[in-house]
Amino acid sequence: LVQDGLLTRDSQVRLLRDNVVIFTGRIESLKRFKNDASEVKQGFECGLGITNYNDIRVDDVIEAFGTERVAPELIA
Repeated sequence: LVQDGLLTRDSQVRLLRDNVVIFTGRIESLKRFKNDASEVKQGFECGLGITNYNDIRVDDVIEAFGTERVAPELIA
């Protein structure tokens, strides 16, 4: 269940178990009702696979995030 925000297929994810980061990686697959999805909005259920990781347990929390590059500004 997506509790907050928007989950997209190109997101990076962080797996938390007991508030400790266990794994950080990328989403391998994202599905809704057995169909591939490019994004899932807040309040909807989905299934996801994480690249090179498959030890997901009950009560694990998965945080999705994106990274952006920001060009440095010149100070005159």
